[in-house]
Amino acid sequence: MSWLFPNYSRKDFEIIKGNGCKVYDQNNQEYLDLTSGIGVTNLGHNHPELKKALLQQINNIWHMPNLYHSEIQEQVACKLANQKDYVAFFCNSGTEANEAAIKLAKKATGRNKIISFWQSFHGRTFGSMSVTGQANIQAGFGLMLQDVAYFPFNEIDELKEALDEKVAAVIVELIQGESGIHVAYQGWIKELAHLCQQNGTLLIVDEVQTGIGRCGSLFVYEQYGITPDIITSAKALANGLPVGAMLANKKYANAFSPGSHGSTFGGNKLALSVANQVLDYVQSAEIVENVKMRSQQFFDGLAHIQSNKLIDIRGKGLMIGIELTDEYVLQHVMLQLEKEGVLTLKAGKNVLRLLPPLTISQEEVDFALDKIAKVLVG
Repeated sequence: MSWLFPNYSRKDFEIIKGNGCKVYDQNNQEYLDLTSGIGVTNLGHNHPELKKALLQQINNIWHMPNLYHSEIQEQVACKLANQKDYVAFFCNSGTEANEAAIKLAKKATGRNKIISFWQSFHGRTFGSMSVTGQANIQAGFGLMLQDVAYFPFNEIDELKEALDEKVAAVIVELIQGESGIHVAYQGWIKELAHLCQQNGTLLIVDEVQTGIGRCGSLFVYEQYGITPDIITSAKALANGLPVGAMLANKKYANAFSPGSHGSTFGGNKLALSVANQVLDYVQSAEIVENVKMRSQQFFDGLAHIQSNKLIDIRGKGLMIGIELTDEYVLQHVMLQLEKEGVLTLKAGKNVLRLLPPLTISQEEVDFALDKIAKVLVG
C-alpha cells in the first residue's frame, strides 16, 4: 500500500543521485537526463558552485518572513529585471507566479476580463487553472474564474474583435510547452502586444518553462522584440529549489500595497541564494553559446532521422518537441529510450519533449541522437 495520493503516474524506479546531465537510480543504473526535472535543473545536477552557495546560506539562516529587508531578494530582483523597469514579487512556484500576475492585472487596471489561448498551460491552482485552455485540466473542479475567454494560438482575427478596453490582461506562453511545443509566430506576438498597448490591457508572458536560459536568452520574450507588462518565472530559477517570481513594470508596483498579496516562504534565503548564482551562470557567454550550439546539433541531427513515426520537429534553444504519429508510438518510444539509458518527457498526446540541461555536451547530444534514431528507425 502507498501512503500517497495516486495523482502521479510514477515509474517503478527511483532517481537517487545525479551529476551534470547524468542521473542514477537505486540500482546504480545510469541515465542521460533530457528532462532537467521538467525544465528545472537547467544547470545540471549537483552543480558545485550552486551547492556551495546553498551550504553557505544553510550555515547562516534558513528562514525569516517578509517583514524585514532582504538583500538577497534585491540582488535577484535586479538580475531578473536585467536593466529594465521591472519590480519583482517572489513566491514558490509557477502557478503562484501566475496567480500573482492575474491579481495584479485586475487590481492595477480595475478590470475583470482575462484573455488566454486554447491548449495553454499556466498551472493548477484555481486562478491559473482558470486561464489554462485545456478542458482536461479543469475537469471535475466546478466553476472556474468568470470572465476568462480563450482564443486560437497564433491567430489574430478573433482577437482584434475581442481585445477591448474591458480586458484586464492577456496571458500567453511564447512556446506552449505542455500541449506540444508550439512556438508563437513573431508577427503574431508583435501585433498582440500592440493591441494590448492600444487598449490599456496588460500583456502577461508566462516564462515558467521558457525562461532562465532555456531558449538561449534569459527570457524568450527578448527574442520577440516586445516588452511585456508582466513576466512570470519559476522552474529553473533556483535549479531545483522551489521558487517563483512575478516581474511587473514598476508603474504597477503600488497596486500591490502592504497586505494586498503575500507569501510565507516566497523569496526565502535558501532558494534565492541559489537563484542568485543561477542568474549569473545562465547569462554567461559560455552557457549562451552552448545552448546555441547544442540546439543546432539537436535540430540538425533530428532532421536527418528518416522514420515514418516522425511527423514534425519544433522548438527553440533546448526546448525541443518531436511530434510522433500517435500517443501509442510515443509511449513505446519513451519506454525504449528509457531502456537505452535516456530519460525524456511527454507533451500533449504525441510529442516527445526534450529539455536537457543547458550544460549538455556535444558527446552527450551525440549519444542522445544515436539512441533516438535507433528507437525511431528500428
